[in-house]
Amino acid sequence: MAMVSEFLGQLSLNIGGQDPLFPTVVPAPDFDPDKDAARIETAIKTKGVDEQTIIDVLTKRTYAQRREIAFAYERRAKKDMISALKGALSGSLETVILGLMKSTAQFDASEIKASIKGLGTDEETLIEILCSRSNDELVEIKKVYKELFKKELDKDVAGDTSGNFAKLLLALVQTKRAEPSSITDYEKIDEDARALYDAGIKIKGTDVATWISIMSERSVPHLQKVFQKYKSYSPYDMQESIVKEVKGDLQTSFLVLVQCFENKQLYFAKRLNEAMKSKGAKEKMVTRIIVSRCEVDLRKICSEYKSCFGQSLQQTIMASEFSNLPLVYE
Repeated sequence: MAMVSEFLGQLSLNIGGQDPLFPTVVPAPDFDPDKDAARIETAIKTKGVDEQTIIDVLTKRTYAQRREIAFAYERRAKKDMISALKGALSGSLETVILGLMKSTAQFDASEIKASIKGLGTDEETLIEILCSRSNDELVEIKKVYKELFKKELDKDVAGDTSGNFAKLLLALVQTKRAEPSSITDYEKIDEDARALYDAGIKIKGTDVATWISIMSERSVPHLQKVFQKYKSYSPYDMQESIVKEVKGDLQTSFLVLVQCFENKQLYFAKRLNEAMKSKGAKEKMVTRIIVSRCEVDLRKICSEYKSCFGQSLQQTIMASEFSNLPLVYE
């Protein structure tokens, strides 16, 4: 486990840079895929497997660079690098490495598929991914899902969920969210805030369809203003209203949506903290968030994590059940 904690820690290191995406994994300078492929080949062939070299190479390369390494490896070794890594590694380290060998959209699509395949549904994973991804990310996930699994994402989601929970997820998968506008439409903000109040707190029961359409079709900046305005109509803020009005997976989904509209990186920081502090650290959740966000916004998640919890994400990972190292809370 020490190796995995170090690995996840390296992925979450704040490398810096001004890319508006806020990744922690950025393109390696002086990149030489042939040299990297040779290092990976030697590491796999080493007795007992040189896991550290595999970690050092793959955590410091972007997905595009890892693909080039895989092509170079295949030319050299005459075998598939992913299969070779699968054979050489095991447990958590294998899960993380194989996750990194997928693009962000491929990884998300695979996680969604895993959450709905077989008996029972892993609603927590399904909600986390579908309710936290941007419209553009969801468009790409749908495309990749079809390429990978020869099925439409919406059909699979519909087949595995029911009721208003299914309706909300399907509305998100339809990717009808408006693009942010440079013009603030105060009338529309007021109208939506009022509609959310009229459909919930004001009446007995809840008009869930109205909540779904507003939260799945309006742009994020617009919704942020709507939730502010909402407080002038309702004695409760949006999150409190959700807790009062709906229950179960539908409640969880609306809460994730609102938290992500307000501050997506803080949402992920809290998820990571909750996963690592829970009894029996939720390894799958920590791995999923770090692997799926390392080329998107993990640097900002790290920053939110430190502001919120007073220590770096890397320190927490090293001190959690992900590590055999002694606790380092000083």
